[in-house]
Amino acid sequence: MPELRTDPRNTWDDGDRAVPPDSWGRDTAPGLSLPWGFALVVVLLVVGRSVLTPHLTSPALQTWATIFVAICVQALPFLVFGVALSAAITAFVPASFWTRALPGHPVAAVPVAGMAGAVLPGCECASVPVASGLMARGVTPAAALAFLLASPAVNPVVLVATAVAFPGQPMMVASRFGASLAVAVLAGWLWLRFGRSEWLRIPARPHGDGPGWARFGEAMRHDLLHAGGFLIFGGLAAATLNVMVPREWLTSVAGVPAVAVLTMALLAVLLSICSEADAFVAASMTAFSPTAKLAFLVVGPMVDLKLIALQTGTFGRAFAVRFVPLTFVLAVLVSSLVGGLVL
Repeated sequence: MPELRTDPRNTWDDGDRAVPPDSWGRDTAPGLSLPWGFALVVVLLVVGRSVLTPHLTSPALQTWATIFVAICVQALPFLVFGVALSAAITAFVPASFWTRALPGHPVAAVPVAGMAGAVLPGCECASVPVASGLMARGVTPAAALAFLLASPAVNPVVLVATAVAFPGQPMMVASRFGASLAVAVLAGWLWLRFGRSEWLRIPARPHGDGPGWARFGEAMRHDLLHAGGFLIFGGLAAATLNVMVPREWLTSVAGVPAVAVLTMALLAVLLSICSEADAFVAASMTAFSPTAKLAFLVVGPMVDLKLIALQTGTFGRAFAVRFVPLTFVLAVLVSSLVGGLVL
């Protein structure tokens, strides 16, 4: 127990160090007491409120905040789902499983991995950590990338949402499925042929010697903290561009077929809508042709701002600057071809 001692300095001695009484109640910053610090905070709040309130209540800022929150709220459950699935793969699935589940030849493994995306509900945010986990478990990167692109676009949840958004238009659903799967497979094959190992950073997975659930929790915390920051960054960029792009620009280009397709493709990148909801947005763009709407549906789940941020943070900048343009060009070309022939 500390005891009070009387000495010339009149200190309180706790056995470890002496603290002068006149420092009790003071902040750690020299020369700044708690009352003065509190008063400074109050002044800053009052001044900030009077200066910032007119701007905080502006319609543009309210729209920006709404879009940003909507993107994060839409994507976060699927990101958590993808992180949990990736962590489960890391902790519980032996590496030998993938050598048995996928064809041994990488060329054949790419379309099989793409078709595997058709049975896994999830959006693009979920596909990135899952693809990362597959690579870490020994799956050839080209096959994992085919899964990454196909899963958000061809899974049953997305296809059902597309059918609801486009009632009586089964060819739109079939076109979305076929074009998205074709883009995923082609991108995987092209990466297999021309990609280099130094362009792709395969993240190290947390490993442990403990039980499976301990490894699961460690891997999930690692991926969630890593991917969550890039999701927020992508959401901030998407919300800013949503507010800055005038709607009048869209209606003025809808009548030119080639420009309309490219405009809808770029709009899909900028809006960064979750793949479970993008069909309803595309259906509302009544001024655009079915082919342009298809381009919106194919590009969005494969290339958008939050996905670019997640890919950059997960696989590295050298990967993103090559794979993102490749995917975008393939998505535009394939959707234009399929839309021109079928829709």
